[in-house]
Amino acid sequence: MAGRIRSFVALTLPEPNLAALERHLAECAREAPAYRWVEPDSLHLTLRFLGNLEPDTLERVRDELSSVRGAPFPLALDGRGTFGPRAAPRVVWIGVGEGLEACAALAVSVEAACGRAGLDPESRPWRGHVTLARARTEGDRLPPLPDPPPLAPWTVEEFALYESRLRQQPRYVALERYALSAGP
Repeated sequence: MAGRIRSFVALTLPEPNLAALERHLAECAREAPAYRWVEPDSLHLTLRFLGNLEPDTLERVRDELSSVRGAPFPLALDGRGTFGPRAAPRVVWIGVGEGLEACAALAVSVEAACGRAGLDPESRPWRGHVTLARARTEGDRLPPLPDPPPLAPWTVEEFALYESRLRQQPRYVALERYALSAGP
């Protein structure tokens, strides 16, 4: 895998929401230490996971993403959910409320750009969510958690191509940002 770059395309969250979620994640970590809670500066809404790409493939994706068009749109996060068994889920997340259709349309456009760059189609359906935590081991029980804080809606004006540098806690580095525009 030497030389490959682990990457994804995502939306970043605005600072006020990150600050509110930072307090919430700290509370949740106290209640559910068996889960690995995401660092607030790593929270994002994935549009397309790319995986480990060769640099030339990543460059083709980068070029194709510049052709993605769409108008800015309002987005709000609302409602916590899980993936996996109810009592012992693998992932805890917060979902997309307002703006889900526009966000899904952007994800479809990103997927099309990835296809033009030569990537295989994503096998899993896109689900608009921000991952908050992952189980450290399968079968970890999730205790009751405090309710998520109210998060202000914002206008999505860009998306980004990220590199994921895996360490103890992943660090995400924006390689390129792509503006959404209401014009042609």
